[in-house]
Amino acid sequence: MDDTQGSRVALVTGGSGGIGRATAERLARDGMAVAVHYAGNRRRADDIVAGITAAGARAVAVGGDVASEEEMVAAFDAVEAEFGGIDVVVNTAGIMLLGPLESFSLDDLDRMHRTNIRGTFVVSQQAVRRVRSGGAIINFSTSVSKLQFPGYTAYAASKGAVNAMTLILAREMRGRDVTVNAIAPGPTATDLFLDGKSQEQIDALAAVPPLERLGTPEDIAEAVAFLAGPGRWVNGQIIYVNGGAI
Repeated sequence: MDDTQGSRVALVTGGSGGIGRATAERLARDGMAVAVHYAGNRRRADDIVAGITAAGARAVAVGGDVASEEEMVAAFDAVEAEFGGIDVVVNTAGIMLLGPLESFSLDDLDRMHRTNIRGTFVVSQQAVRRVRSGGAIINFSTSVSKLQFPGYTAYAASKGAVNAMTLILAREMRGRDVTVNAIAPGPTATDLFLDGKSQEQIDALAAVPPLERLGTPEDIAEAVAFLAGPGRWVNGQIIYVNGGAI
């Protein structure tokens, strides 16, 4: 454990998911106190918290709908009450629904945009108001915005909005000593990504990067840890973490 990070506190939205869990565990290994956010699966979040605390770090589970201002105010309040403040906010919470634009359900479009766009906006708004000097706000985008896979129109559009929010917010934070960046993963072996894909599709996607494999949640968490800790001179950037796929 890195004791130099011992006084820092991180909130990871979607912390009970694949990338979120790996991120929470990675930041905890760096010595940060971690709030593991969940939307619906409290037991999984509690299991992650138990594992982190068993390893000697501090952690707590906090729930809520990322698109609800009231619920996110309560979540941030809970983190501050437990740990005394917040230094890092990581927005991994998101949903991915796929299909061609021609036949894509507008209800699905609205549902995905509510989580991916409004949720990122709501969480970022609370982060701006609360993250301490020297902190970091880390959003989640996607490499698909450049890979341009058919069927990803709606999802990539939602993440395009995240890119815009991230780049502008970094400039709005001038003088606050808080960095704002986004991680844009490529194909990563999470339940969210693998759901509904055939083995043939998975193999084809794994062959896209020159490293010839899918990313892992731990690969993505390493990039988050850099931005959350030593990467203080990286600001206002979209970081493509995809093994060289683009």
